[in-house]
Amino acid sequence: MKKPKWVVEKEQAKRAAAAQTVWLFGLHAVRDALMNPAREKLRLVVTRNALDRLGDAVAHGPEPEISDPRKFAAPIDPQSVHQGAALEVKPLDWGKLEEACMGDGTRPPRVVLLDRVTDPHNVGAILRSAEVFGAQAVVAMSRHAAPETGALAKTASGAMERQPYVRVRNLADAITELQGMGYLVLGLDGEADDTIDAAVDGKRDRAIALVLGAEGPGLRDKTKETCDQLVKIDFAGEFGSLNVSNAAAVALYAVKP
Repeated sequence: MKKPKWVVEKEQAKRAAAAQTVWLFGLHAVRDALMNPAREKLRLVVTRNALDRLGDAVAHGPEPEISDPRKFAAPIDPQSVHQGAALEVKPLDWGKLEEACMGDGTRPPRVVLLDRVTDPHNVGAILRSAEVFGAQAVVAMSRHAAPETGALAKTASGAMERQPYVRVRNLADAITELQGMGYLVLGLDGEADDTIDAAVDGKRDRAIALVLGAEGPGLRDKTKETCDQLVKIDFAGEFGSLNVSNAAAVALYAVKP
């Protein structure tokens, strides 16, 4: 019996995901990935100088391949600032949304959701801020979002190895699931009437999720409709605009438990 088309496509996607690898580059990103026991490490390409600078971390990865710095052997963009170190790895699996966002009971959890934020540098910076402010996870769509890449890892400055980056098929469904877990879901919108400070006043003991959209388009209509409330960051002047990664950092600070 012939398999339905959707079954075939699902199996193909699963095989493609299993075969996917990522090249991380830069001393900081490579060192943190080497030290992460959850990482599956496949190939390490380094210059002799980088090998010395990585130190004991190389013992946690595959046998290093020594490369000439003028003809660096790793298949990455020649313009990448690799600092003589590149590591091929499997993407991290952070599990299901519910597991990543459950919280540990010590304090009310915070989560960041990204609505079609595709710039890896922005997402890397958001992961870094999320780690600094103790967020449970950063959640993005499986498609129309920044994938795990070397550029993202380098910008995250090691946070990608520790900060859950959960991918979901449908963002509105993820918001609804978080609401069912007791989360107050706030969508950041520059045209909103309420400020983020006013929205969380008296509610800091609750689990809070912040939803940010891509620069320019912002949040999609469906996303706005699903959020509990739309809020804005209160600016000092008549006009204010922040890069999405900066907005995420400010918002996370504003909703600290």
